[in-house]
Amino acid sequence: MLRLNILLLGFVMASALFLVHTQYESRRLFTERERAQHEARELATEYQRLQVEKRAQATPLRIERLAVSQGMQNSTPAITQYVEDKVRAAAGGAS
Repeated sequence: MLRLNILLLGFVMASALFLVHTQYESRRLFTERERAQHEARELATEYQRLQVEKRAQATPLRIERLAVSQGMQNSTPAITQYVEDKVRAAAGGAS
């Protein structure tokens, strides 16, 4: 009978230690998940901020101002230069 009691006491102690370990692991994983969710929210906020900044940078007025400041001008037939592929023209004329 004493052996049975000691054996049962060992099982109860092992079960208690396993329960403590499981609760600890559960809390650790919960904290890790909360941190990951917080980071995901921060990244989503940063992404939205970058999208707004991207839209602000790509406005037609800003692009036109940059083009004028760099000396660019609209394309007209007077300033358009056409490049001819002499190799293709020679091959096409021979056939």
